[in-house]
Amino acid sequence: MKTTIEELLAFRAVVDTGSITAAADQLAQTVSGISRALGRLEKKLGVTLMRRTTRRLELTEEGAVFLARARAILDAMDQAEEEVGMRREAPAGLLRVNAASPFMLHAVVPLLPEFSALYPKISLELNTDDLNVDLLAQRTDIAIRIGALRDSTLHARPLCSSRLRVLASPAYLEQHGKPRHVADLDKHRLIGNNQLPSLNQWPLRAAQGDSYSAAPAFSASSGETMRHLALAGMGIVCLADFMTEEDRKSGALVQLLVKCTIDARQPVNAVYYRNTALSSRITAFLDFLAQRLA
Repeated sequence: MKTTIEELLAFRAVVDTGSITAAADQLAQTVSGISRALGRLEKKLGVTLMRRTTRRLELTEEGAVFLARARAILDAMDQAEEEVGMRREAPAGLLRVNAASPFMLHAVVPLLPEFSALYPKISLELNTDDLNVDLLAQRTDIAIRIGALRDSTLHARPLCSSRLRVLASPAYLEQHGKPRHVADLDKHRLIGNNQLPSLNQWPLRAAQGDSYSAAPAFSASSGETMRHLALAGMGIVCLADFMTEEDRKSGALVQLLVKCTIDARQPVNAVYYRNTALSSRITAFLDFLAQRLA
């Protein structure tokens, strides 16, 4: 007896969600229905695909091999349906996008009214995370990542780059004075990142070279929190242009040490799995972002 698509879908959903109950919710089926589908699948294959414990489900070696094939089959079916759908209608369906909260708030969200008007049949699910997420585990179609990429299993599409600047609020400068030289920063309160130490290397020409190692008096895991600390007059910060453009235009934040600042830019890429065929909605979203953010 041949394996059915229903059984493959149940197997993939259980692996992706981590439990039979969550898989049943995702597929709008009963827990017993998902459990029976898994049982039939293992019986047909004559192997155990997952070991079930009281706390979790764990793939066997045979299960891992079969999962890769099952994903390829289901992805091919999705692609075939997408291609047929593209011939008769505009891009449609759910698109899950993940990005660091500052980029989502300052760069992506302001563009969404225009995108929605252009592609009214695409539904967006927006998730924010200030650290890199596992696209598969989080069921993410596109992740927007800032900085150097390290995962070679992912496709990457460059969207833009954003310059880094050292900034402070007028209130802070009025109280503590304006640093005239890079070495003066040692006497000031600095705001840094406690999750990514590389972000505490500021693009300033200093005695030790083309980088200043900031020793933060205040630190946060989110660039948005760092921005608000600076706006509140808590210290000097180094942030990317995409989240401070309006602050600089309004004068809420002022750039410091302009002549000592190196033109350092953070690359911004959209990433997705190498073995995932781009659907029409993903293509539409990436083309739109690349044009608007360039």
